[in-house]
Amino acid sequence: MKNEILPSLLFANHQPPIQQQMSTFSEEELATQFEKLGFQDKKVKEILKNKKVSTALGEIIAELPSTENANTALLHSFASLAKDTSDELKPYRKLVTLAIADSRLKTNLQLDAAWTYVKEHKEASTNAGLDEAAGVGIEVTEAQINEEVAKYINENKTEIETQRYKIVPSLLTSVKKLPSLKWANPGAFKPIIDKQILELLGPKDERDLVKKKEKKEKPTAQKAVKEEPAKVRSMFSEGFLGALHKPGENVQVNQKLMDEHLKFTGGRVFTRFPPEPNGYLHIGHSKAIAVNFGYAKFHDGVCYLRYDDTNPEAEEEQYFTSIRETVDWLGFKPYKITYSSDYFDHLYELAEFLIKKGLAYVCFCTAEEMKIGRGLVNGKGGHERKGCPEREKSVDVNLQEFRNMRDGKYGKGEATLRMKQDFKNDNPQMWDLVAYRVLNAPHHRTGDKWKIYPTYDFTHCLVDSFENISHSLCTTEFYLSRESYEWLCDAVEVYKPAQREYGRLNLTGTIMSKRKIAKLVNDKYVHGWDDPRLFTLVGIRRRGVPPGAILHFVAQLGVTTSNSNIQTARFESSVRKYLEDSTPRLMMVLDPIPVILENLPEDHYEEFDVPFKPGTPEMGSHKLPFTRKFYIDRSDFREEASKDYFRMAPGQSVGLLKVPHNVRVTSFTKDESGNVTEIRAHYENDVPAKKPKTFIQWIADAPTKNSPVRLGEVRLFNQLFKSENPESNPDGFLADINPDSETILKNAIIETGFFEVKENSPWTPVNAQNQSKEEQVLQGKETKGEPEAVRFQALRVGYFCMDKDSTDSSIVLNRIVTLKEDSAKSK
Repeated sequence: MKNEILPSLLFANHQPPIQQQMSTFSEEELATQFEKLGFQDKKVKEILKNKKVSTALGEIIAELPSTENANTALLHSFASLAKDTSDELKPYRKLVTLAIADSRLKTNLQLDAAWTYVKEHKEASTNAGLDEAAGVGIEVTEAQINEEVAKYINENKTEIETQRYKIVPSLLTSVKKLPSLKWANPGAFKPIIDKQILELLGPKDERDLVKKKEKKEKPTAQKAVKEEPAKVRSMFSEGFLGALHKPGENVQVNQKLMDEHLKFTGGRVFTRFPPEPNGYLHIGHSKAIAVNFGYAKFHDGVCYLRYDDTNPEAEEEQYFTSIRETVDWLGFKPYKITYSSDYFDHLYELAEFLIKKGLAYVCFCTAEEMKIGRGLVNGKGGHERKGCPEREKSVDVNLQEFRNMRDGKYGKGEATLRMKQDFKNDNPQMWDLVAYRVLNAPHHRTGDKWKIYPTYDFTHCLVDSFENISHSLCTTEFYLSRESYEWLCDAVEVYKPAQREYGRLNLTGTIMSKRKIAKLVNDKYVHGWDDPRLFTLVGIRRRGVPPGAILHFVAQLGVTTSNSNIQTARFESSVRKYLEDSTPRLMMVLDPIPVILENLPEDHYEEFDVPFKPGTPEMGSHKLPFTRKFYIDRSDFREEASKDYFRMAPGQSVGLLKVPHNVRVTSFTKDESGNVTEIRAHYENDVPAKKPKTFIQWIADAPTKNSPVRLGEVRLFNQLFKSENPESNPDGFLADINPDSETILKNAIIETGFFEVKENSPWTPVNAQNQSKEEQVLQGKETKGEPEAVRFQALRVGYFCMDKDSTDSSIVLNRIVTLKEDSAKSK
């Protein structure tokens, strides 16, 4: 009967006609269909650019009896061939579509022949006629190709021996045209011809050398332009960072200082990331890490991790450890890990040197008196600026008083060492900044050795100098500090690094103040500094955001001198795109309801091979059991069917992802509260296959295969705050907390493929071999065994990762981000 099917009967059970169906399909709906078929996102976008091809492909997909294991490449080729099909010819097109679906057509050559046959014969077309025209069932073996090639070479032996290897290209074309080899695999010809030609002629020799024509020499200027390599776009080679000076171009008061600097660095870029170890790093610091470590790495230089540990009262070991681990997680290896305290002795020597030059003095002013001297009265500036009385004391007196400070003769706040700068300068950073203050606090590394500690303004530039930093990169709030930075280096006669300032990264809808985050932690509004709702880097990491996604986000924004105030939604969108390209897919059911297929036996068992990411074979696949009993999500069932609802409902057929036949609900039961507790359904393996309007996810009940995997907790996170600016709330930022920022589900299940995902995590991006230099610099680093590196897309639910609270007997998952909004999901 198969060979007698007439095209006029092909659409008897499908209404309305294909062209009427497709006219209502939007571009978004077409994209969804193409993705379900297995096309990758990039290919979908390419297809949609051609309206005729995309419309034709949509119509062809609608003609398929099933989308399981569809030959996407051949279907796309057919859409290109059939894009201009007239309405008169469309009813006969399905004959070719079905031949692709049942794998009778395997090559573009067969496809071309089949479509030509249908166009010529129209209503007279039959399966038998198509098979004959397209060579269906004709298998040309490698032995047959060898035999025909040998025969052809023997018949043309004289000409071949004369022209030798020059004839091979035309030989290949001629052999392909042989009638006996019309349906042979085109890829098999060349290796067979090459082998036989080698046996006939032997290896190539001087007779086979191609003499190159001498080209006229082009003018030097033109040649130089042509040979100039194309510029690769990168945050490190354009914009703010691209405009930075080269090592050695920062001017010194003494050229000898630069000569010594370049001798040490070899002319390489030297940068540093200098955090204060008094709290956990937040999302804003990721930009500083990317800029300092990334810029150095991109230019084959080095970057120090330097702890600015000059305030022992606020520093704790947990912060040192967290900073080091975060830098490592973001994929950067410090040239050296140093501490400002490494240089306390040298800094003290330079402080005395500054006093001896008459450029520093011990001041006994209170904080309020200092403000008045700087022209600040009652919090308002603009008043007369003047130095304190001690400013003009002798070098000897100041030197002795400074040593008294060192020896503990003054208490906290009683004395400071100030730099003698310029009160007439309009820059506040030149109004006699404090260089040293009394703290009388033990230091975690130097113990009780010091009673005085240098300030940031004194320490920062000098330690940059000690470490031969070529590019001191910081955020724009330090712009005014550049003048005092350079003044101090010149004053103590050391190498002067070049400070340059870029705009900082801020996220709206959250807070990043250490003090306020501490309030949230201490008052139990969140579960700790690494709570996934916070935008600390440890919190973002626990939430499951890959390090590469954070750095990719920074690169997207670029580096300028303007501050970036970005909505958290934009950050999450960037993360979502990153995950889309790099995570496997699994089926997970948050609120399961059992479904029993009444027409299958109790022991029914099948296995289906399911790809981890459709359209990306490099990511592999896994086996899933299919049994008489399985689970669906409660949101995929309605007690009454309706025209606008395509998922599971009484009497309505629905597809199960990767399952060959549809299921149809026959009945359901409810408990006393009205909740559905079980669904009974019919497995439609006894009727002709019909393409469903939608597919839903499912998880088999197969205890011998450990399916389903029952989860301890699934944590769904939303924004911690209700508004874009929590601090603007008149009742304080705590009043802006979102009471629904965390939802915990305890009844969810997941398919057994989870264990393969866990075993193979972290997954290497598919395009890892073709990364640009910037992508290599900003890819981050994750190691096997880290729970947050076990991440996946739960189909139709969101992106998830394992939480550190997971145990061998209880898996805890965190939602990283939701999926894109999709109106089709409500149907």
